[in-house]
Amino acid sequence: MPNGLNLLFQFLDSFAFIVLAAAGLAIIFGIMGVINLAHGEFIMVGAYATTLANLEAGLPLPLAMLVGVLVTAMFGLVVERVVISGTVPNAIGRRVLGRDVVEPLYDRLADSMVATWGLSLVMVQGVRLTLGNSLDQIGTPLGKIAYGGFSYSSYRVLLAGVALGLLAATYLAFTRTDYGMRARATVQDDDTARALGVDTERTYMTTFALGSALAGFTGALYAPTITMVPGLGGSFLVEAFVAVVVGGPGVVLGTTLAGGLLGAINALFSNLVGTFFGRIALLVTAIVMLRFLPDGITGFLDRLRQRRQEGA
Repeated sequence: MPNGLNLLFQFLDSFAFIVLAAAGLAIIFGIMGVINLAHGEFIMVGAYATTLANLEAGLPLPLAMLVGVLVTAMFGLVVERVVISGTVPNAIGRRVLGRDVVEPLYDRLADSMVATWGLSLVMVQGVRLTLGNSLDQIGTPLGKIAYGGFSYSSYRVLLAGVALGLLAATYLAFTRTDYGMRARATVQDDDTARALGVDTERTYMTTFALGSALAGFTGALYAPTITMVPGLGGSFLVEAFVAVVVGGPGVVLGTTLAGGLLGAINALFSNLVGTFFGRIALLVTAIVMLRFLPDGITGFLDRLRQRRQEGA
């Protein structure tokens, strides 16, 4: 029974980690066609802002987490205006040179990767120079679950419920709101959506801010559980990208299915042969999926649906 509970708790922990790490990245990539290699550093911003708000400003942990989310969302908004869309540089260029000076990075995968990779390096070194190599860590709340001779963090198990709630909220946002309708229209056909009156630039701006807020939310949630160093985002980035590759273009369904599959694989291998081999199993899964299901799980399901419709 302890081994079964260990496996269950590790699955819930892995599922929560993968879903929370991947949600913001999947939204930005799925709607904007931007690969944000600074996603881990956005998570770092949320974690650092939460920690400073709690330990330095003395805010209760829930309020400190809210600060982390808001700070990351605002930071993401600035990045989108300056780096991704180029709105601010172009405004300056039109005043000085009478013309736009940069092109937006929407649907330019290689260019967005290079730009955000450079941004990630600047962010890591900037935090290291201003705040040092580490910060004090917030204590993990809620204690532990004891079973037999083992125990597991109650807080980390609770995060699985938070991950499910986040997926439900994201689904409702994309299916029950005006923003969701505009976002889905923009994904399907940017030019047609613009011709029908959708402000696609505003949709992109909102999407990047939302994805950044979700990254900040992840950092805020994991601030009590991780060592606060400038490079902490790297531990989230691998799982996030593997989940996006495995899940495919469907933001909510893809993230859910990828989280379940990868969480089970990681939990099984970590329980049997150790955490290191669990991460290797995730990378092997991503390689296999890229080879046999290049569009991910949801892309494969979409092809099956189209074949059935054609057959009918």
